[in-house]
Amino acid sequence: MDQRITSSFGFIGSVVAAALAAAVMSGNARAEGPIENIPPITGTLTRAEVHAEVMKHRAEISSAYGEFALQQEMRPHGQSGYTRAQARADYLASREEVRAMTAEDSGSQRLSRAPVRSSPSTTAVAASELR
Repeated sequence: MDQRITSSFGFIGSVVAAALAAAVMSGNARAEGPIENIPPITGTLTRAEVHAEVMKHRAEISSAYGEFALQQEMRPHGQSGYTRAQARADYLASREEVRAMTAEDSGSQRLSRAPVRSSPSTTAVAASELR
């Protein structure tokens, strides 16, 4: 019984809050009127002169031409000594490395076979060969 009363009070409270919100938001909107002092704008070119200038630069005005020109300027002009075969070999090697590191053993088999690198900042604690 108490749950029904609590539920009823919750529903009634929600309805009252919605009614109050609607009453508050239903007031008149206040907006500015039209702008009275708009100065006249007079151009220096005639309509025919503007049209002639647009037609003269028609190719540069189109959006496709502008995007194409920007892309051509961004393209690197130098030559690289990196060949397609080298890129393919590097890609396949890195793919095999990722496959080994994401295997079921999380790459521990591959890491145990890798040569131990020593540098002044890192020290290898133990290294053992696979049997």
